[in-house]
Amino acid sequence: MISDFGGPGPGTTDPQQHDGSWVDELLLHAGHDDAEPAVHIGERLDRAGLRREVVARHTELAEAGLRRGGSVALQLPPSLALLTHLLAAWRTGAQVILLDHRLTAHESDRALQRTAPQFLVRPAGLVRLGVLRGFHTVDAVAEPYPEGRPAASGHALVQLSSGSTGPSKVIGRTAADLVAEVHRYTLIPGMPGRGDRIVVLNSLIHAMGLMAGVLHSLHAGVEIVLPERMSADGILAAVAARTAPTVITGVPFHAQLLASVSAPPPLPHLVGAISAGESVRPGVAEAFAARYGVPLGEVYGMTETGVIAADLSGASRPATGRTAPGIEAKVVDGELLVRRPVSPYLGQAGPDRWADGWLRTRDAATLDPQTGLLAVVGRLDSQVSVGGLKVDLTEVEWTLSELPGVREAVVVHDGAIEAYAVLDEQVTARAVESLLAERVAGFKLPRRIHALAALPRTTTGKPVRDPAALRAAAQQAAAVERV
Repeated sequence: MISDFGGPGPGTTDPQQHDGSWVDELLLHAGHDDAEPAVHIGERLDRAGLRREVVARHTELAEAGLRRGGSVALQLPPSLALLTHLLAAWRTGAQVILLDHRLTAHESDRALQRTAPQFLVRPAGLVRLGVLRGFHTVDAVAEPYPEGRPAASGHALVQLSSGSTGPSKVIGRTAADLVAEVHRYTLIPGMPGRGDRIVVLNSLIHAMGLMAGVLHSLHAGVEIVLPERMSADGILAAVAARTAPTVITGVPFHAQLLASVSAPPPLPHLVGAISAGESVRPGVAEAFAARYGVPLGEVYGMTETGVIAADLSGASRPATGRTAPGIEAKVVDGELLVRRPVSPYLGQAGPDRWADGWLRTRDAATLDPQTGLLAVVGRLDSQVSVGGLKVDLTEVEWTLSELPGVREAVVVHDGAIEAYAVLDEQVTARAVESLLAERVAGFKLPRRIHALAALPRTTTGKPVRDPAALRAAAQQAAAVERV
């Protein structure tokens, strides 16, 4: 078996340099009160209880054969088991590869072949998946992975990008990089602090949920809460469960869901909400703030870099916010570039994305050199040529999304401009097409608006923009309608 990355790339470090001590020092340190709430995932653990669970998982992994410089893939649903195995494996000094538990058998096999871990941690029994489950209670088992091998680089964390626009990339981050980002979050105004709670709706294995929801919270003394149900009622119940100041973090879909609640209960302890993963479409932030009396802040970042810019007050909108402390960025020919000393990509992927210490984000942006205010205005690959005329698909998508009766939409170029939208029950695609024709020039109009019951989404909650996947969803919707 040949994996995607056979050895250290430029600038990587010796695997032995990741010794795991940073986990105790930064995340599980005894500087906090042992009785301080740490996590509420089905059961509530204080900091002392969490440390005991992590030490127990550490012992189990060591007995299975995991050592410093080793590698282990975690493929667990959102759960206390995921959190404790992650910290335990890092504490051992091993490289952790995070895989989504919802991958098909084919996708899982491909991911494991690409990353070649020594061990794989999976649920010991069948996990009943449900789209509204906020977390699962699972027993996990660590098993050797055939032909796996120790870590081939000094990265503490290996992730696969969400693949919303194409094949996923293998991305590595060192322990030093993770520590730096945790400290960076502590300097962002509005992040929850000691004694606060954070209700995490983001995926725990991707950038925002992992770094802001879990690692920063452990360091800062913030209680991590996962709702039992990802419905609006379930999320609001998690917010109301305790009287400590509470922040919600999720993706724009969650903000839209909560803003649609006509009469939410009083939530005097809700002090803020944070959206990440994609831009908030027009009107969502205003609707959320009107409904709950708190701002919808925004964080912009990438799996490759972590947080790049943030404004948790929402005051900078439509700009994303100011570059995060310690982040160096610039805009070249309309594209945002972020300073990265070494390439974040492992193996063959990404040679056109990183060069000379700069990572190309492929995002179109403007950056005020005086204030550091960053405005991300869409993907560079959202600009297409139609009959020799330039069309910004993001502009068409946002205009479509603002139309009455359109809940959400995605616009792509698939030989021609195509739109996929979720519509209110009494609204037809033909009616929406007529309204859109009044607002955008004829050459910008989609060839067709495909009505879907729900947009396909990546594991991080982003709408999928792969034309083939969207075509398949539209064909399935048409087949159901014919039946």
